[in-house]
Amino acid sequence: MDALDIDGAWVFTPRIHRDARGSFLEWLRDSEFWTDLGYHPEFVQANCSVSRRGVIRGVHFADVPPGQAKYVTCVAGAVLDVIVDVRTGAPGFGRWASVLLDDQTRRAVFVAEGLGHAFMALSEEATVMYLCSTPYVPDREHGVHPLDPALGISWPEGVMPILSERDATASSLAGARASGILPAYGACLAHTARLRGAGPAAGPKDRLDPLPPPA
Repeated sequence: MDALDIDGAWVFTPRIHRDARGSFLEWLRDSEFWTDLGYHPEFVQANCSVSRRGVIRGVHFADVPPGQAKYVTCVAGAVLDVIVDVRTGAPGFGRWASVLLDDQTRRAVFVAEGLGHAFMALSEEATVMYLCSTPYVPDREHGVHPLDPALGISWPEGVMPILSERDATASSLAGARASGILPAYGACLAHTARLRGAGPAAGPKDRLDPLPPPA
């Protein structure tokens, strides 16, 4: 995986095997996580969202601990995926990074606990699949307004944003900070340290060269 300009955010670009039948790829390999993160994230919930063009979902984040890490890909259509550092005390607090996820490159992003996540559908319809490290618990979930001028996210021009009521009424980043709902950077670092300490010291046992696609 390649690190993005936010600590805890990564993008994975798979090798796609194509032939006359179609294509094949591995969109998740546990050994990649171990190499880059130093631990094996556990995914306990899989979500699927279908959005029409212009829909923005986010910016969402969860209390830490336990937080909610996400591994996100777009299986149909295209989205602009955005990760925001909402961790108070973080060197990059308020910074954001974006990645185009689509059904051509098949890229995926990993978003660590404590980071904010959002995406905008760019195609007429976009299907996003994401794995979560913890189940959805409404009382632990929060949001920041995706159009907050202080964040200054560069959403694509010419696409009319469509927000849910929850996202349209979310606080600004400054308001969220004042209310005390943002994750603390120190708590996020401590949580990551616990995850790294819980894994096997020898690392993954399946660290093998990628196999060719099945015939």
